[in-house]
Amino acid sequence: MITDVTIIGAGLGGLTLARVLHVHGIPATVYEAEVSPEARAQGGMLDIHEEDGQLALLAAGLMDEFRGLVLEGRQAIRILGREGAVLFDQPDDGTGGRPEVLRGELRRVLLASLPAGTVRWGHKVSATRALGEGRHEVVFADGGTVVTSLLVGADGAWSRVRPLLSGAAPEYTGVSFVETYLFDADTRHPATAKAVGGGAMFALAPGRGIQAHRENGGTLHTYVALTRTQEWFAAIDFTDAAAAAARIAGEFEGWAPELTALITDGRTPPVLRTLHALPAGHRWDRVPGVTLLGDAAHLSAPNGEGANLAMYDGAELAQALAAHPDDTEAALTAYEQAMFPRSTEAATDGTQLHELLFGDDTPHSLINMFTGEGKAASHA
Repeated sequence: MITDVTIIGAGLGGLTLARVLHVHGIPATVYEAEVSPEARAQGGMLDIHEEDGQLALLAAGLMDEFRGLVLEGRQAIRILGREGAVLFDQPDDGTGGRPEVLRGELRRVLLASLPAGTVRWGHKVSATRALGEGRHEVVFADGGTVVTSLLVGADGAWSRVRPLLSGAAPEYTGVSFVETYLFDADTRHPATAKAVGGGAMFALAPGRGIQAHRENGGTLHTYVALTRTQEWFAAIDFTDAAAAAARIAGEFEGWAPELTALITDGRTPPVLRTLHALPAGHRWDRVPGVTLLGDAAHLSAPNGEGANLAMYDGAELAQALAAHPDDTEAALTAYEQAMFPRSTEAATDGTQLHELLFGDDTPHSLINMFTGEGKAASHA
């Protein structure tokens, strides 16, 4: 009988796993490096899909809470030319099936659904090692340890659990995002707010783009994409916010000022987000007592699926464990055999989407996708 599950990482995937296990009466402990739930910003908007993310929330018994988080109108999509002209405009008519919520709010719902003490904050993992017979030891940065018979790595791109299963390491995709925010944009930056509209906005050119999403009220969250080497970005001093913003905006010379204002007028320092990915089709041979979910298992270029897949992984793993209470290895085998092909498909779709976003034929290739002339895919 499963008596305890040790989960590394209190992201959406790890918390979903813990919650669905709790629904089935299986205790779990989550160890998280961050010192508290408020230790850092949790990212922007997530479109939660009917075919995976919402199924995970249904298994977690949290659909009502999820519906209470939905920001209406945010499924709208707009594609602009670099001069600001609207090339494509798809309003949110409420039938899109991928309602938008703030990642931080969804994480708070999951945390609130767990018994007190489930998440142990301030536990940064420094190493893991196999002890034999399916048991593993986790060593924390403060010198503490825990031994477990079932270890789940939900610890993201640079997982400390992954080496127990695989020698694969994330590689740079060639694209990085620079993240900025505008606040109270409808009042302070009306032209930019009008350009972005009510949902997601894409202004694209080969190898670069300005992508923004309206969050709560007048908050505009921007991801500036550039196809550049890591060395190119390393030459920019991001501790000098104004100089860094000016350098990034210089890559968009001649673009409409209401678009470049998303870079230059940000009220927070620009933050560099380098994009890495594991090899498409990443998988491993079954190792007793340990598995992975989410980015730890199948990190790929952002394609709108990462959070959804992580939550779905968590729910599927929990349900497999509940279905095989006396045979953990059968549960892990069933989970991995289903997870590998779906994560491979998502990674392939992500690569194709990035070609649509930043390839030689953008933005027309992306417009063709949304109008049905190209392969359907989720938006980032």
